[in-house]
Amino acid sequence: AVFCSRHRHLSEKTVPPGASNTTPRLRPEAMAVTAAPPAGPMPMAKRSAMEQIFWGGFYASGLIGALLVYGLLQERIMSIPYGGEVFEFSVFLVFANRMAAVVFAIVMAISHKESLTNAAPIWKYLIISFSNVYASTCQYEALKYVSFAVQMLGKSFKMLPVMFWGMAIIGKKYTALDWGVAIAVTGGVTEFLMTGPTSSSSDNGSSVKGFVWLLAFLCLDGLTSTMQEKLFKEHKTSKYNQMMYVNGLSAITSLCTLITTGTFFPAWSFFLREPQFAVDAIMLSLSAVAGQFFIYS
Repeated sequence: AVFCSRHRHLSEKTVPPGASNTTPRLRPEAMAVTAAPPAGPMPMAKRSAMEQIFWGGFYASGLIGALLVYGLLQERIMSIPYGGEVFEFSVFLVFANRMAAVVFAIVMAISHKESLTNAAPIWKYLIISFSNVYASTCQYEALKYVSFAVQMLGKSFKMLPVMFWGMAIIGKKYTALDWGVAIAVTGGVTEFLMTGPTSSSSDNGSSVKGFVWLLAFLCLDGLTSTMQEKLFKEHKTSKYNQMMYVNGLSAITSLCTLITTGTFFPAWSFFLREPQFAVDAIMLSLSAVAGQFFIYS
């Protein structure tokens, strides 16, 4: 606009009186600057088949490795005594994991120049946060009553809850093959669990409590993954933006739970008193962040 105004002003000054000003005015579209394509990695769908296979294998392998370390540390923290005392405050571990994920997500969002404002309504992030916090809590509590192998195998039941939540929330439809695979996997896991020992080495009571915690975990975790998919589809949230808000609200939820139940200071005291526990808790948080990165990717 400044250029056009100056150009017209100069033309009016240089044309003699009585002469017609035939200098053409520049059209706005002639001066329009073509917007550069958005920066960032190429969408996976536009990559070659070999690239998709490579990155798919990379993310899958990374996820399996991160969750393997995460699961082993879970069992160690919840079942092996530190200084003769077993750590009992599972929500504190959820809080630590989410705080580490928030820091990671903010750093990555800034470095990738993603928006830090919420792309979806806060209440939708809150639903994911609540289900995520208490699903993780149920997962930790289950390890007090069932073995790590049973807990990991029990997660194979997740297929059916996710399918039910998908139909209820997103309106998904599944084929007979999908249902057949889910029912076959669920039946196989059930048969396996009924033919061997299930109790945790630190369990002093019945492993039925562990299965109740696992059932609660499966229902809440299925809701979490379904709502995450819904946000990606409806609001086009970026990876680190969603990770930042979900984990931020999850950290607030878990902190409020710790304060209202009076377990924050005992858990923090245990963290400062037992250096080996502190190392394990930090490694657990790092593996949880790595797992989230591979899941979102």
